[in-house]
Amino acid sequence: MKLKVMPLLLALTANAAPLIYAKDAAPKSTESQAKLPDIKGLEAILKRFKAVELKVDLSKFPESEKKALAKMIQASQVIETIYFRQIWSGNEAMKDSLAKDNSALGKARYAAFMLDKGPWSLQDDHKPTVPGAPHKPEAGTYYPEGSTKAEIEAWIASLPAAEQASAKGFFTVVRKDAAGKLKLVGYNEEYKPEIDTAAKLLKEAAALTTQPTLKDFLNKRADAFLSNKYYDSDVAWMKLDASIEPTIGPYETYEDEWFSAKAAFESFITIRDEAETAKLAKFSAELQGLEDNLPFDPKFRNPKIGALAPIRVVNSIYSAGEANRGIQTAAYNLPNDEKISAEMGTKRTMLKNVQELKFENVLTPITRIALAKKDQAKISFESFFTHILMHELMHGLGPSTVTVDGKTVTVRDRLQNNYSALEEAKADVSGLWALQHLIDKGTLSQEMEKTLYTTYLASSFRSVRFGLNEAHGKAVALQMNYLLDAKAFVVAKDGTFSVDESKIKGAIKDLTGELLTIQALGDKTKADAFAKKYMVMNPKIQAVLNKLTHIPTDIRPIFTTADELLKTYK
Repeated sequence: MKLKVMPLLLALTANAAPLIYAKDAAPKSTESQAKLPDIKGLEAILKRFKAVELKVDLSKFPESEKKALAKMIQASQVIETIYFRQIWSGNEAMKDSLAKDNSALGKARYAAFMLDKGPWSLQDDHKPTVPGAPHKPEAGTYYPEGSTKAEIEAWIASLPAAEQASAKGFFTVVRKDAAGKLKLVGYNEEYKPEIDTAAKLLKEAAALTTQPTLKDFLNKRADAFLSNKYYDSDVAWMKLDASIEPTIGPYETYEDEWFSAKAAFESFITIRDEAETAKLAKFSAELQGLEDNLPFDPKFRNPKIGALAPIRVVNSIYSAGEANRGIQTAAYNLPNDEKISAEMGTKRTMLKNVQELKFENVLTPITRIALAKKDQAKISFESFFTHILMHELMHGLGPSTVTVDGKTVTVRDRLQNNYSALEEAKADVSGLWALQHLIDKGTLSQEMEKTLYTTYLASSFRSVRFGLNEAHGKAVALQMNYLLDAKAFVVAKDGTFSVDESKIKGAIKDLTGELLTIQALGDKTKADAFAKKYMVMNPKIQAVLNKLTHIPTDIRPIFTTADELLKTYK
């Protein structure tokens, strides 16, 4: 069935039913009704995301695999409930209330709420879109309401070493006991009803599939949900070799803006593109050579990176939780567990159909406005796709730990609130450096250099539109401002941008070295200074963004194939 987005906006009125929330979910403070977007404002928010269908041909799949896929999609829907709860304690109650409001305004608010998985517009500095929304919590619901970052830091520091590791771990929340004392609670306890249901569905999917490594991963991930111990299932996921590539569980830490420690639930259900995966396999063999040549002090380079670095090119049929909120993920590099990364490397997954839709519907139209005429023909999907791949590969290279006072701690732990944005910036610019290194080496064609940097520039405008309240948007602002200062990006009198080919390579190498050094030293002071200087909106960039308002910021997926599977295999 072909679904259409926003028919509800064709005949909207200003009348809306009152919102009702559960008593314990009532927000402490609300924004004035006058500040909320009206019908036209909500329509503008939704129009930024172009509705596109995600279709994948499953005609050659046996019934057993289609049935297993349906179970995985159902499990994904369950874990999305957890994700809503991780964002804000009142999120579920507000969602349920909005769903019952059949007025035109109520439907519009519900659509905006579901787009951003909460009552704030992620592209508008988290401004509220729904009455009753408090200021967005900086650290979701991972820590007790009313607590402060300093309070949590002091409590963690008071714990024995083993408990400190758990407190800083991905899979626990901090709560207060009956006496008001802080304590740790595992995800398997905090989200028990949903965890139990999702585990059951994954077990059922495992029983249906005939693919051994897929069966192994699904069983072990179900066990991990129940035990809160994810190591074995992460290993199984790294070894997964099947036509179906599910990624489901708690992974990214963007929502924890205090410590970048707690993992949000998400899911990608994808189908492997065998031909494209085979084409990119050669990059795995290049990783140690890239690590050995990273442009910073050689003493920080890793002489032996993880041996296994699988690259998967897939087509997405369904995503949920963190994976389907606002800006759509184009690729990912997981797991984030430094132990797995050290032992096995990480897996890079490229969502090819998602990237094609972004290139066609967003990047290409931006090029005609943002770039100088002489550069507008110098973009290509190959450069776009390959840079995204290299971005994900570079997440696995460079420093991940640092020694402080004789103790080994993670870079994430040292840089805290600025870790995610700096890591995204590092992956972007070191990815460009790496591609140039491979071009110079002869591994990649010299032809790619003709489109590599202009495609990157156009894509930077695409990404900086994500906003400076989001790690990727901050990261791109940092890069663009640095490269403008280095005169590697040039602004013409008409406001269009171009690349200075004589300066771009050196500037990219320099920025790569600076970011890697900050990470290698765990230098939070330098990280904070870098963020303050470069993670800002430059007026020259803003002037171009002002001309892009008619171009979608991103895509909004309609899961056509997934819907068909759920209808067929209820």
